[in-house]
Amino acid sequence: MTQTPLLEIHNVSKTFSTDKGSNLVLDRIKLQVQPGEIVSIIGPSGCGKSTLLKIISGLDTEISGEALLEGAKIVKPSRDKGFIFQEHRLFPWLTVERNIAAELSWRSNDVRERVGELIRLVGLQGFEQAYPKQLSGGMSQRVAIARALLRNPKVLLLDEPFGALDAFTRKHMQDSLLEIWRENRSTMLFVTHDIDEAVFLSHRVVVLAPRPGRIKAVIPIDLPYPRIRTSAAFQELRNEVLKQLEHAEPEVEAWSI
Repeated sequence: MTQTPLLEIHNVSKTFSTDKGSNLVLDRIKLQVQPGEIVSIIGPSGCGKSTLLKIISGLDTEISGEALLEGAKIVKPSRDKGFIFQEHRLFPWLTVERNIAAELSWRSNDVRERVGELIRLVGLQGFEQAYPKQLSGGMSQRVAIARALLRNPKVLLLDEPFGALDAFTRKHMQDSLLEIWRENRSTMLFVTHDIDEAVFLSHRVVVLAPRPGRIKAVIPIDLPYPRIRTSAAFQELRNEVLKQLEHAEPEVEAWSI
């Protein structure tokens, strides 16, 4: 892609202080994400994947280096950055449509109209008046995705959003996420532990090495959508990601994407 990057990470390092001293979690991360890209971040537990998303979201700004969105330094959370967690974090006392609207005024015709459009987009027609306790895990995550999209974010940050779902529901949610991408061309940064999920969804897969987190490899996924998981090309790319994960070592050079 030759567009101006939407998101830029310049030599970002993150250190946590503990009673036993300093713990370097991320080391010199360099990353560029183009408009409309889906980029997955994969790596061992503790390699800093979620920390990186928090930095991009503006939830953690005590870093060295800088993160930029459309050329502007990220200094705090904003509607420009939609964050979707593994837990859906819905308000139990609100209906589906009111959860999607959340703090936005329900009196606004524009808000109500857009909520209706998003309910259709995420496939929750007929559940507008349902409460979270009446929804499955996958349905709750659909509400969370719709809520993030309502704010028209420039980038969606997804932190293992399907990790708690069963295999069948997870696959269905992956298909749904791609449908949303096809309609909106949303830019997405997707953290996952699932190699198949990363290859199925992404334009590129970023592999992080552990302790401290550094970029071990960047693997382009040059497969057309929809992707066939059983195809030889899919399996070849899956094996390449797996190989990079298996050979990830703490001492590697920082990559520039």
